[in-house]
Order: sequence, then structure tokens, then C-alpha cells
Amino acid sequence: MGLKSTIDRYGSMAVSIHWLSAILVLVLIVLGFRAAGTADPVAKAALLRLHLPIGIAVLVLTALRIVWWWRFDRKPDPIAGSPPWQERAAQAVHILFYVVLLGMIASGIGMMVLSGASPIIFGGQGAALPDFSKYLPRAPHGIGARLLIALVVLHAGAALYHQFGRRDGLLRRMWFGK
Repeated sequence: MGLKSTIDRYGSMAVSIHWLSAILVLVLIVLGFRAAGTADPVAKAALLRLHLPIGIAVLVLTALRIVWWWRFDRKPDPIAGSPPWQERAAQAVHILFYVVLLGMIASGIGMMVLSGASPIIFGGQGAALPDFSKYLPRAPHGIGARLLIALVVLHAGAALYHQFGRRDGLLRRMWFGK
């Protein structure tokens, strides 16, 4: 498997970015909902202490993925026999992933900047965390998290449909090896 994609499978760079991003996004969702549901400020700060740098890592991976596709690589051809509406739906879901991820990152950064919470989270022992719901980016961040969950379920469901329903080897295209 080469670094770049071929007409029938993704290259190791795209596969690595995809699966690392997927794992980190799932971790972010869990951490974010746990932090939102935690009343204990020490526990909330500890969760956010993990959530923020992982969010930045997802930003870097997302930017790398966009640059990789735009400048250096090509996507494999569509799976043979896929109806055009499925290809369009797949493209729409992938674009929505980028839009929602970038929106989540922007709203997360906006919350940290507007609330001034970063120094408290990363070093303010005993300082009270702000009420994030008082800041405008909080609502889009929460909506984005729910949209992201819906997109993950849709994306995983489509992959499983291809793997076990159509049996067309789609998952092999997005994994390491031959």
C-alpha cells in the first residue's frame, strides 16, 4: 500500500488520517457530553483539559486531510454498481463532516476566547469555570455535536451496508494492506 490512493483504494496517508480522526472525534464526543453533564468543576476542568487539545488535533488532521486531497492525492473511483444517488449522498455526508467539524472547532475556540476559560482549565487551581451556556458559541457547539453523531451513525451504517449487504469490499478500500 502506497502513501497515495489508487483508482480502487485509499492510500496509507488517507487511511491513517481517516481512522485517527474517527477515533479522536468519538473521544471528543464522549468527553464533551461528559463535561456538559458534570456539575463538579474539578471533574469538568479535567475533562476539558483533554477535550481541548484533542479538538486541536482534529483541526490539524482535518486541515491536513483537506490539503492532502486538494494538492497531493486523488480519491478512488466510486464502487462499481453504486447508484448515482448513493454517490451524491456519500459526497454530501463527507462535505457535511468537514463543515460540522470546522464549525465545532470554531465554536469551541470561540467559547474559550469569549469565556476566558483556558487559563482556568489549564492552570487555575480552584478558580470557578464560567457558565458556558452564557456564551453565543455554546448553542452551535451543542447542535454540532448532535449533528456529528448523526453523521457518524449514517456514515458507519452506509459502510456496514456496503460491507455486509452489498458485499462490495468497501471497507477494504479504507484499511491498510492489499
